[in-house]
Amino acid sequence: MSPMLSTVAATIQVSIAPVFLLAGIAGILNVLIGRMARVVDRSRKIEQLHPVSKGVEHDRHVWELRLIDRRLSVINKSIWLCVASAILICLVVALMFGATLTHLDIGGVVAVTFIASMLLLTAGLVAFLVEVRLSLQAVHIREELLERDPG
Repeated sequence: MSPMLSTVAATIQVSIAPVFLLAGIAGILNVLIGRMARVVDRSRKIEQLHPVSKGVEHDRHVWELRLIDRRLSVINKSIWLCVASAILICLVVALMFGATLTHLDIGGVVAVTFIASMLLLTAGLVAFLVEVRLSLQAVHIREELLERDPG
């Protein structure tokens, strides 16, 4: 095996971990996009009910639409952060191969890029956690609907 082929093979072995990380991020993005689709579906349903509602029911629809708007914003941020993280992981792999082929010592650049990717992924997961917390507000059952005994 030629020295260059051995070097490329070693680089492929080292790049396996970032590639698995990309698969994990793809799974996270799948969950986020699924949640976004459900929120959009709910907004469309509430938007249909909104014009014909009155009083407390109307106020509830307005409240829920505002919450949905906030949730969509947070999910969008989470998706953006996770995609940016994935792009940087791709850049890490490309930099590793580029460094191998050109014999450049850019280990520091690769490390900083990987750290930046992890920070973006962390921020994306935090945004996802915020969205989950917001969603709990939407499914909180109002006390008057529970019809609990007062005593």
